[in-house]
Amino acid sequence: MLGLKLPTDPRWVNIVEKNIEEILTDHAFCEQKATSTAISLIVSFPEYTELVQEMTALVKEEISHFKMVHDKIIERGWTLGRDRRDDYVVELMKFFPKGGSRTNQLVHRLLYAALIEARSCERFRLLSEELKDKELADFYRNLMVSEANHYTMFLGFARKYGNKKEVDTKWQQLLEYESEIMANLGKKETIHG
Repeated sequence: MLGLKLPTDPRWVNIVEKNIEEILTDHAFCEQKATSTAISLIVSFPEYTELVQEMTALVKEEISHFKMVHDKIIERGWTLGRDRRDDYVVELMKFFPKGGSRTNQLVHRLLYAALIEARSCERFRLLSEELKDKELADFYRNLMVSEANHYTMFLGFARKYGNKKEVDTKWQQLLEYESEIMANLGKKETIHG
C-alpha cells in the first residue's frame, strides 16, 4: 500500500527497545515538525483553499500527537530531550532541485510530506507488531492509521495540483531515491534514521 521500495529491517526495533526515551523524544519532534510543515504550506500557498482547510485540521491533529508523545515521556518520569538533526529528511530534501514554478514547488513539498508520512506509517506498524512493551505497541498501532491517512492526503493533493502523470513519475523516482537513503539508515533510535 505504501509503495516503499525498501522495508525497514525488523532488527531496528531491537535498537528502539534499548532506547525508548530517545525514540520518544525523536518522535515528539517529528510530530512538531509535521505541525510546522502544515503551517508552512498554509503560509506559502494560501490560495489553495482545500489545502489550507486540510492543513488547518492537520495542524490540530499533529500537535495533539505531539502532546500524546510528550505525555508518554512524562508518564515514564522523563523530560523531553533536545531536538536533533534528522539525517533522513536532510538527505531526502536533496532530491528535487530548488526553485522552479510555484506549482512544482508545491508538488515537491507535498511529495516529500507524503513520503515522510509513509515511512513513519511503516515504522509505526513495525513498532506496533514487534515492541515487547504492549502499551507502546498499542500506542503506535493507533498512530499508524493517522500516518497512512496523511500519506494518502498529501499524495492526493500532489496529483490534484500537478500533472498526474508527471507527479506519478516523480513519486516513483522519489521512492527509488528514498530506498537508497534507507539502505544506510535503520541503525539509530530515531523514527526515520
